[in-house]
Parts: sequence; structure tokens; C-alpha cells
Amino acid sequence: MLGGDIVETAADANGLSKPPLVVLDRVRAFLDEHGLGAGEVRARRIGEGGGSNFTFLLERDRGSFVLRRPPRPPLPPSAHDVVREARLQLALREGGFERLSTIVAVCEDESLLGVPFYVMEFLDGLVPTDEAPPGLEGAPARRALGHDLVDALVEIHAADVRTPALAGFARPGSYNERQVRRFAQLWEINRTREIPRVDEVGTWLAANLPEPLAPTVVHGDYRLGNTMVGHADPTRIVAVLDWEMGAIGDPRADMGYLLATYSEPGGPPNPLGTSPITALMGFPTRAELVERYAAGSGRDVEPLAWFEGLALWKAAVFCEAIYGRYLRGELGAEDERAARFEQGVPYLAEAAAAAATA
Repeated sequence: MLGGDIVETAADANGLSKPPLVVLDRVRAFLDEHGLGAGEVRARRIGEGGGSNFTFLLERDRGSFVLRRPPRPPLPPSAHDVVREARLQLALREGGFERLSTIVAVCEDESLLGVPFYVMEFLDGLVPTDEAPPGLEGAPARRALGHDLVDALVEIHAADVRTPALAGFARPGSYNERQVRRFAQLWEINRTREIPRVDEVGTWLAANLPEPLAPTVVHGDYRLGNTMVGHADPTRIVAVLDWEMGAIGDPRADMGYLLATYSEPGGPPNPLGTSPITALMGFPTRAELVERYAAGSGRDVEPLAWFEGLALWKAAVFCEAIYGRYLRGELGAEDERAARFEQGVPYLAEAAAAAATA
């Protein structure tokens, strides 16, 4: 047995308090069936954990791949849909956006791992998180990366949503209204305690819906920490990752989320504490990000305050779900940091109220 999350065979999971996330012999058979590499499979978890879908590096004697799957069931309605996530990326590539990992197989058969999953080619790059990758020591390089972060978003929003593959993801009605309604419903499912500010912000957002822009692909979690840069040129984003929240909707939702999760040089940390390296001198300011996006996309992006508030409010709802999983003992030891959401969720709700009404 390799551990609670990764086991060699299904029999090795007998007696475990939680079902495994990866069963190696079943994954090996799936890869073999699709002609993906050869030899034994070694797996280890990579990337962030706790609230999003889980990602594992699969290394074979010949070939390396990445497996993406949901957390352990039960899952909130419509959340963690990795099959949809995979199909959106395939459709987006068809729509003209190429900064993506290459998806090579999708498994909807839940008998293998207990949930659907998909497999991507391994892309050898760096995800900028707590530390700047080598090559970003100087201000010019940092500014170039900040600019490319915006340029990649402009490219996403330029994808032709009229292509048959992408058009299938469009839904009638207002994306902004659906977001508020859906996350208000998720709050009722996720909540572990009473936090009146979450309800108040949701009510305010619903009462102040902005007029929509022409729909585009929306990533839904767009920030530097969900991108990958190249080893040779860390100023260039080679792939945008984590499409779990992807949809067709209002492009300002992505720009508002980017601003809500961006720490500008010399400023305080953003409320979520994400992508802290952007606080280093040389990275663009928030105002510069907005100016570059408006110029590149040709869009009027106001009222961005509403979308920043939406982003932080949604984060509060999601983080409460993670906190609930922590309280129920569903997370691994490496996810003990989820305990911080006891105070973090009320803080995010307050930040959402402040941002939305700024």
C-alpha cells in the first residue's frame, strides 16, 4: 500500500477510513487501453488541494501524464464536473485558444476510481505561486509577465463562442444573475454556521445586477497561480490551468476576479492571499492591468467593483465548503490549513461587501 490517497489495487483500500483517490492498477489499465505510455505507473499529488479538483502526476517507464479528478463524494450539485471541464478546454482549443494542456483521454466510467476523471499530457513548466521562478528577478521581466497575464485573458475572451463546440456551453438568460443565484444556493448547502454578511452581500449583488456584455468564454478562477510559465522564458504563460469554473458568460467576471486576487507592488495582500509574488516591485499595478485589458479587448469594463465583490463573495462560499470538509475530517493532513477558514470566511464576506460598494 502506498498511502490512503494512492493505493496499488482496490483490495489495498480495504480497512481505510476513506476511499482512495487513485488506484494504480486501474489507472494503468486505462492508460494502456488508450495507448498512453508503457510500464508501471507511479503517482503523486501535485498542485493545490482542499477545495478544487485533485491533480496527480502519473509517471511511467515511458511517458508522463497528469490525471485530474474530483474530491471524494458526496459533492455539491453541479460542482467538480471534470468531464465538463475537459470538454470546455477541448472546445476552447477548437475556438482558437492554444495556451492549454493537451487532454488525451476522458473517463466517465465511475467504476474505475469512483468518480469520472481525465488525463492530460504532462507539461513541463512552473506555476508561479509563493516564489518567483528563476528569471523573474528583475522589474522588466516581472512587468512582462504581468502584461502577458492580461494578454492571455484577452485571448481567452476572443475565442469564437459561435463555434459548435463552444456554443453548446452557452445557457439562456443572464450569466451574472445565474452566478448570484447559484452561489446563494451553494451557501445554503455549504454553510456550517451563521454568517449574516454572506447573506447580505448576496442580496445586494442580486439587487444590483449590471447590464451584461456580449458573452465570451469565462475562466472563472483566473489568477497568476492558475497559470504555467516556461522554464526558458518565465515571462510567457504557456498554459492556463484549472478550468473547473469555466463557462460562457460576462468577461468582466474574470477581470473582477483577477483584481480581487491580485496583490499589487507595495500594497497589502489580497483578501485570499493568492499569487503573493505579484506584490514584488516590477509587477503592474491593478490600474495598469485594467488599462491593458481594456486596450487589448476593446471593452468597457465597468462596473468592475460589482465583479470584484462577486469574486470575493463566491470565494467565501467556496471556502466555507472547504472548511466544512475540514470539520468532517474529509481532508488529508496536508490540508490542515483549511482550519484558517474559521476566520477566513467571515473576513472574505467583509472584503466582498467593501469591494462591491467601493
